[in-house]
Amino acid sequence: MREIVVRSWNELNDCLFESSWREPLGRFRSPYVYRGVSRAEYELLTGLARLGGDPDFLEEHILRAFRRYAHHPDIHASSIWNWLALAQHHGLPTRLLDWTYSPFVAAHFATCRLEHHDRDGAIWCIDFDRINEALPARLREELDQRGGFVFSADMLDESAPALAQFDALSDDTFMLFFEPPSIDERIVNQYALFSLLSNPAISLSRWLDEHPDVVHRIILPSDFKLEVRDKLDQANITERVLHPGLDGLSAWLRRYYTPSRTIRRSAGRLSSRVDEGAGEADTEVQREGDDAKYLAVDTPTT
Repeated sequence: MREIVVRSWNELNDCLFESSWREPLGRFRSPYVYRGVSRAEYELLTGLARLGGDPDFLEEHILRAFRRYAHHPDIHASSIWNWLALAQHHGLPTRLLDWTYSPFVAAHFATCRLEHHDRDGAIWCIDFDRINEALPARLREELDQRGGFVFSADMLDESAPALAQFDALSDDTFMLFFEPPSIDERIVNQYALFSLLSNPAISLSRWLDEHPDVVHRIILPSDFKLEVRDKLDQANITERVLHPGLDGLSAWLRRYYTPSRTIRRSAGRLSSRVDEGAGEADTEVQREGDDAKYLAVDTPTT
C-alpha cells in the first residue's frame, strides 16, 4: 500500500484531490472515498469484528434483536440494508464501516482528537472505481444499469435481499460501498457512506493488504495536525456542523477554545491515559471511526 507523508496544506490538498479529473464528464469528480483516523496505527476494524466470537452468529442475533426492539417510523417495513444502516448509525456493532465522500470531513476526524495531537494521523483513500471492477457480475450489472458507482439499499435489494444471499454472490470475498438513507442531518452533513465486505469474519485492513492497488494512505505528521485543524475550523468543517445539535456545538466549543499550550502539554498524557485500558480505548476509537453519527472518528478503527 502506498503511503504519502504530507507536511504542508497545499501538499495535503494536492494529495486529497489527485486523479479528480474525469475526462468522460469533463468535470473534477474524485473516484475516492475517505476515512480519517487520529492515530495512523489504527486498523480498519468494524464494530462486529471488535466483539470477537463467531461474526455470522453474532450478526444474525444482534440484527434480529435490533429489528424486534427498535422503533423507527420509516424503517419497519423496509429492507435489511436500511436496517443495517440504521443500526450502524446508532452504534450497533455491524459489518459496516463509515466513510465519506468529503476529504475535508475525513481530515476533520484525523485531527479533532486533541489528546492524539502527539501522534501522526492518517486519511485512508479508496478508489471505488477499482473496487467496482472486482464485483461479482450480478452486482456489476446492477451498477451499470443504474449508471451509478456506489449502491443504494434498493439496488442491493434487487440482487441480494438478505445478507446470506449477498455473501453467496461470490466464493471470493468482495467489497462495495453503499449510501445510507438520509436518516438525519449527521449522515447528510458528513457526506457519509458505508463499506461492506461479503465476509464479516475478514478485517478490512487484511482485505486491503491483499488488494494494495485500490488504496493509499495520507499521513499527517503530529506537528502538522494543528495547522490542518485550524484551517478546517476556518472552513467551517467542525463538530458543530458535522454533529448538529447541542452535543456537537459543545464539542466544537470545548476544542476550539483549548489553548495551544494546553494541547502540547496534555496530548501525550491524555492519549497514554486512554491507552491504559484496551476496552475503553476501543470504545473511544470506534465512536471516532465506526459510527456514522461520529463518522470516521477512529479505529485501532472509525
